[in-house]
Amino acid sequence: MKPFPIQVAWNGAADCRTCSVRESVLFAGLKEEEFSLIHLPIDDLTFPPQSPLYLDGQAGEALFTVRQGLVKLEQTLADGTTRIVRLLQSGDVAGMEALLGQPYAHTAICLHETKVCRLPRAVIERLDRESPRLHRALLTRWHRALSQADAWLTELSTGPARARVARLLLRLSDTGAQSPCTLFSREDMGAMLGITTETASRVIAEFKRGGLLRGNPGAPTCDRDGLQAVANSVA
Repeated sequence: MKPFPIQVAWNGAADCRTCSVRESVLFAGLKEEEFSLIHLPIDDLTFPPQSPLYLDGQAGEALFTVRQGLVKLEQTLADGTTRIVRLLQSGDVAGMEALLGQPYAHTAICLHETKVCRLPRAVIERLDRESPRLHRALLTRWHRALSQADAWLTELSTGPARARVARLLLRLSDTGAQSPCTLFSREDMGAMLGITTETASRVIAEFKRGGLLRGNPGAPTCDRDGLQAVANSVA
């Protein structure tokens, strides 16, 4: 897969002070005067579905904050198969290994149209040195990433296929009893959960017949209580 040209996705320089989702992204805690420390441009980018933010092994030159959309992190195994190791949603940060001077450890691909801010590593390094609020925010993001990795191991890679799919849908939906949930390809779902594409398709069809998913096929309404019961099942 070739890197997606940043120039094509560029909407302009981001205005962090007026960002509509600022409270949920990396710069949430910064005060007005701390924005004066930012001298390199932060790019406002929109990527179409299936385009990569960066590739596994590519030099880590920037971090990406997800403002809208869904990003999958992929790793290719020794046998050539691909596993999806994490999903990133609004407020999550991709490419944090760049802060350690390391190449990217995954390939990050947008599952839907995705809006991100591209943060040059030098910007984050300077703010990290001079702003204790950003340092705490970075530690919070590292902890969130570790928690998500643990969840993939404990929740989404163990148990019956029906329970795995239900747990994934619960993570992708809002917290209301009847919540919208944006779906994606069954191939990706299988790669995330360690099940076959056919099994993922069968389980989704079963959930639709049972009323756990209703309405728009691409963004159905989820019965969270019903899905929670399936997620808790052991058979």
